Amino acid sequence: MSITLHHGDIPADLTFGDAVAVDTETMGLSLVRDRLCVVQLSSGDGTAHVVQLTRDYDCPNLKRLLADPAVLKIFHFARFDLAMIRRSLGVVCAPVWCTKIASKLARTNTDRHGLKDLSRDVIGVEISKEQQTSDWGAETLTEQQLAYAAQDVLHLHRLRAALQVLLAREGRGDLAEQCFAFLPTRAALDLAGWDEVDIFAH
Repeated sequence: MSITLHHGDIPADLTFGDAVAVDTETMGLSLVRDRLCVVQLSSGDGTAHVVQLTRDYDCPNLKRLLADPAVLKIFHFARFDLAMIRRSLGVVCAPVWCTKIASKLARTNTDRHGLKDLSRDVIGVEISKEQQTSDWGAETLTEQQLAYAAQDVLHLHRLRAALQVLLAREGRGDLAEQCFAFLPTRAALDLAGWDEVDIFAH
Protein backbone atom coordinates (compact mmCIF):
# COMPACT_ATOMS: atom_id res chain seq x y z
CA MET A 1 0.00 0.00 0.00
CA SER A 2 1.23 3.47 -0.93
CA ILE A 3 -0.32 6.70 0.34
CA THR A 4 0.44 10.13 -1.09
CA LEU A 5 -0.79 13.28 0.65
CA HIS A 6 -1.60 16.31 -1.50
CA HIS A 7 -2.30 19.77 -0.12
CA GLY A 8 -5.02 21.69 -1.93
CA ASP A 9 -5.17 19.75 -5.21
CA ILE A 10 -3.85 16.78 -7.15
CA PRO A 11 -1.08 17.25 -9.74
CA ALA A 12 -2.29 18.09 -13.24
CA ASP A 13 -0.60 14.98 -14.70
CA LEU A 14 -2.03 12.49 -12.18
CA THR A 15 -4.38 10.00 -13.88
CA PHE A 16 -6.53 7.13 -12.61
CA GLY A 17 -7.55 5.33 -15.78
CA ASP A 18 -11.21 4.84 -16.64
CA ALA A 19 -12.40 4.24 -13.05
CA VAL A 20 -11.42 5.96 -9.80
CA ALA A 21 -12.49 5.08 -6.27
CA VAL A 22 -13.56 8.18 -4.33
CA ASP A 23 -14.42 8.95 -0.72
CA THR A 24 -14.70 12.09 1.39
CA GLU A 25 -14.02 13.07 4.98
CA THR A 26 -15.99 15.91 6.53
CA MET A 27 -16.43 17.69 9.84
CA GLY A 28 -19.77 15.92 10.29
CA LEU A 29 -22.76 14.53 8.43
CA SER A 30 -24.74 17.72 7.92
CA LEU A 31 -24.84 18.97 4.33
CA VAL A 32 -25.82 22.41 5.62
CA ARG A 33 -23.40 22.85 8.51
CA ASP A 34 -20.31 20.72 7.96
CA ARG A 35 -17.20 21.30 5.90
CA LEU A 36 -15.63 19.02 3.30
CA CYS A 37 -12.05 18.49 4.43
CA VAL A 38 -10.53 15.58 2.52
CA VAL A 39 -11.09 13.71 -0.73
CA GLN A 40 -9.28 10.42 -1.22
CA LEU A 41 -8.77 8.62 -4.51
CA SER A 42 -7.46 5.29 -5.78
CA SER A 43 -7.11 3.59 -9.13
CA GLY A 44 -7.40 0.19 -7.44
CA ASP A 45 -3.71 -0.65 -7.79
CA GLY A 46 -2.79 -0.44 -4.12
CA THR A 47 -2.05 3.28 -4.18
CA ALA A 48 -4.14 6.00 -2.56
CA HIS A 49 -4.02 9.76 -2.97
CA VAL A 50 -5.35 11.82 -0.06
CA VAL A 51 -6.19 15.44 -0.87
CA GLN A 52 -6.36 17.80 2.10
CA LEU A 53 -8.52 20.62 0.80
CA THR A 54 -8.13 24.32 1.50
CA ARG A 55 -11.12 26.34 2.67
CA ASP A 56 -11.44 28.11 -0.69
CA TYR A 57 -11.65 24.76 -2.51
CA ASP A 58 -9.26 25.94 -5.19
CA CYS A 59 -8.61 22.53 -6.74
CA PRO A 60 -9.15 22.67 -10.52
CA ASN A 61 -7.41 19.37 -11.24
CA LEU A 62 -9.50 17.46 -8.70
CA LYS A 63 -12.68 19.12 -9.97
CA ARG A 64 -11.80 18.21 -13.54
CA LEU A 65 -11.33 14.56 -12.59
CA LEU A 66 -14.57 14.34 -10.62
CA ALA A 67 -16.54 15.95 -13.46
CA ASP A 68 -14.95 13.88 -16.24
CA PRO A 69 -17.73 11.88 -17.97
CA ALA A 70 -15.14 9.41 -19.28
CA VAL A 71 -14.10 8.33 -15.77
CA LEU A 72 -16.37 6.17 -13.62
CA LYS A 73 -16.40 7.28 -9.98
CA ILE A 74 -16.78 4.39 -7.50
CA PHE A 75 -18.15 5.27 -4.05
CA HIS A 76 -19.49 3.58 -0.96
CA PHE A 77 -22.68 5.46 0.02
CA ALA A 78 -22.35 7.80 -2.93
CA ARG A 79 -25.44 9.79 -1.97
CA PHE A 80 -23.67 11.72 0.79
CA ASP A 81 -20.35 12.14 -1.02
CA LEU A 82 -22.01 13.40 -4.21
CA ALA A 83 -24.01 15.98 -2.30
CA MET A 84 -21.00 17.19 -0.31
CA ILE A 85 -18.85 17.43 -3.46
CA ARG A 86 -21.59 19.26 -5.34
CA ARG A 87 -22.14 21.74 -2.51
CA SER A 88 -18.47 22.39 -1.78
CA LEU A 89 -16.74 21.98 -5.15
CA GLY A 90 -19.61 22.85 -7.49
CA VAL A 91 -19.11 19.58 -9.36
CA VAL A 92 -21.71 17.07 -10.49
CA CYS A 93 -20.02 13.65 -10.42
CA ALA A 94 -21.14 11.29 -13.16
CA PRO A 95 -21.08 8.49 -14.02
CA VAL A 96 -21.02 6.87 -10.59
CA TRP A 97 -21.15 3.39 -9.05
CA CYS A 98 -22.13 2.79 -5.41
CA THR A 99 -21.05 -0.34 -3.56
CA LYS A 100 -23.61 0.24 -0.79
CA ILE A 101 -26.56 0.33 -3.19
CA ALA A 102 -25.16 -2.68 -5.03
CA SER A 103 -24.87 -4.55 -1.75
CA LYS A 104 -28.45 -3.72 -0.75
CA LEU A 105 -29.73 -4.96 -4.10
CA ALA A 106 -27.60 -8.11 -4.31
CA ARG A 107 -27.12 -9.17 -0.67
CA THR A 108 -30.69 -9.34 0.59
CA ASN A 109 -29.63 -12.10 2.98
CA THR A 110 -28.20 -9.46 5.34
CA ASP A 111 -28.91 -5.98 6.61
CA ARG A 112 -25.21 -5.20 7.09
CA HIS A 113 -24.11 -3.07 4.17
CA GLY A 114 -21.52 -0.80 5.80
CA LEU A 115 -18.06 -0.78 4.25
CA LYS A 116 -16.51 -2.69 7.16
CA ASP A 117 -19.00 -5.57 6.94
CA LEU A 118 -19.09 -5.53 3.16
CA SER A 119 -15.32 -5.71 2.80
CA ARG A 120 -15.06 -8.57 5.28
CA ASP A 121 -17.96 -10.58 3.89
CA VAL A 122 -17.38 -10.11 0.15
CA ILE A 123 -13.61 -9.85 -0.33
CA GLY A 124 -12.25 -11.02 3.03
CA VAL A 125 -10.59 -7.71 3.94
CA GLU A 126 -10.76 -6.39 7.51
CA ILE A 127 -10.79 -2.61 7.80
CA SER A 128 -10.87 -0.38 10.85
CA LYS A 129 -13.34 2.47 11.33
CA GLU A 130 -11.52 3.83 14.39
CA GLN A 131 -10.59 7.18 12.82
CA GLN A 132 -14.01 7.82 11.28
CA THR A 133 -14.98 10.52 13.78
CA SER A 134 -11.54 12.07 14.23
CA ASP A 135 -10.89 15.76 13.51
CA TRP A 136 -10.60 15.93 9.72
CA GLY A 137 -10.35 19.71 9.85
CA ALA A 138 -7.05 19.59 11.70
CA GLU A 139 -4.16 21.49 10.13
CA THR A 140 -2.02 18.35 10.09
CA LEU A 141 -3.47 14.90 9.47
CA THR A 142 -2.03 12.03 11.50
CA GLU A 143 -0.57 8.85 10.02
CA GLN A 144 -3.58 7.02 11.43
CA GLN A 145 -5.98 9.36 9.64
CA LEU A 146 -4.12 8.96 6.35
CA ALA A 147 -4.20 5.16 6.67
CA TYR A 148 -7.92 5.26 7.44
CA ALA A 149 -8.69 7.55 4.51
CA ALA A 150 -6.69 5.31 2.18
CA GLN A 151 -8.37 2.06 3.20
CA ASP A 152 -11.77 3.52 2.38
CA VAL A 153 -10.85 3.66 -1.33
CA LEU A 154 -8.16 0.99 -1.79
CA HIS A 155 -10.64 -1.90 -2.06
CA LEU A 156 -13.60 -0.34 -3.88
CA HIS A 157 -12.54 -1.62 -7.31
CA ARG A 158 -12.41 -5.21 -5.97
CA LEU A 159 -15.72 -4.76 -4.20
CA ARG A 160 -17.33 -3.46 -7.38
CA ALA A 161 -16.10 -6.48 -9.37
CA ALA A 162 -17.40 -8.92 -6.74
CA LEU A 163 -20.74 -7.15 -6.45
CA GLN A 164 -21.18 -7.10 -10.22
CA VAL A 165 -21.05 -10.89 -10.12
CA LEU A 166 -23.68 -11.01 -7.37
CA LEU A 167 -25.93 -8.50 -9.14
CA ALA A 168 -25.74 -10.55 -12.33
CA ARG A 169 -26.51 -13.74 -10.41
CA GLU A 170 -29.63 -12.16 -8.89
CA GLY A 171 -30.70 -10.53 -12.17
CA ARG A 172 -30.47 -7.02 -10.75
CA GLY A 173 -27.60 -5.50 -12.73
CA ASP A 174 -29.83 -3.28 -14.86
CA LEU A 175 -31.79 -2.11 -11.81
CA ALA A 176 -28.52 -1.19 -10.09
CA GLU A 177 -27.33 0.83 -13.07
CA GLN A 178 -30.58 2.79 -13.10
CA CYS A 179 -30.14 3.53 -9.39
CA PHE A 180 -26.58 4.72 -9.99
CA ALA A 181 -27.72 7.00 -12.79
CA PHE A 182 -30.27 8.59 -10.42
CA LEU A 183 -27.75 9.24 -7.64
CA PRO A 184 -26.67 12.74 -8.76
CA THR A 185 -30.35 13.74 -8.78
CA ARG A 186 -30.88 12.14 -5.35
CA ALA A 187 -27.95 14.20 -4.05
CA ALA A 188 -29.44 17.35 -5.58
CA LEU A 189 -32.75 16.61 -3.85
CA ASP A 190 -30.91 16.30 -0.53
CA LEU A 191 -29.27 19.67 -1.05
CA ALA A 192 -32.60 21.24 -2.03
CA GLY A 193 -34.29 20.12 1.19
CA TRP A 194 -35.93 16.82 0.25
CA ASP A 195 -33.47 14.70 2.23
CA GLU A 196 -36.12 13.09 4.49
CA VAL A 197 -39.05 13.22 2.09
CA ASP A 198 -40.05 10.33 -0.16
CA ILE A 199 -41.37 12.18 -3.18
CA PHE A 200 -42.68 8.90 -4.60
CA ALA A 201 -44.94 8.27 -1.58
CA HIS A 202 -48.70 8.81 -1.72
